[in-house]
Amino acid sequence: MTYASPSTGTVLERAKETVKYPEARVIVLDDSVNTFEHVVNCLKKIIPGMTEEKAWHLTQQIDKDGSAVVWSGPLEQAELYHQQLSGEGLTMAPLERC
Repeated sequence: MTYASPSTGTVLERAKETVKYPEARVIVLDDSVNTFEHVVNCLKKIIPGMTEEKAWHLTQQIDKDGSAVVWSGPLEQAELYHQQLSGEGLTMAPLERC
């Protein structure tokens, strides 16, 4: 009678890989169409936690520098804010992944 012995094969360990969720920046561009007040109101309405003071600061930066990052975070939320700001008539740069 013969007996089979248990195999002594190699056990592979699964590699642990941490993948960070993609993030992006929402950038508003300067234009000659939108008023300061409109940009400020859009930022306050769409970007969570946006204060009047911060919205005015960003709007001034947009005017002075030609653009400003108005929000950065998870890609999915960035896409939503980008779409909503664009829908309000703001001139938007393409989403910038970070």
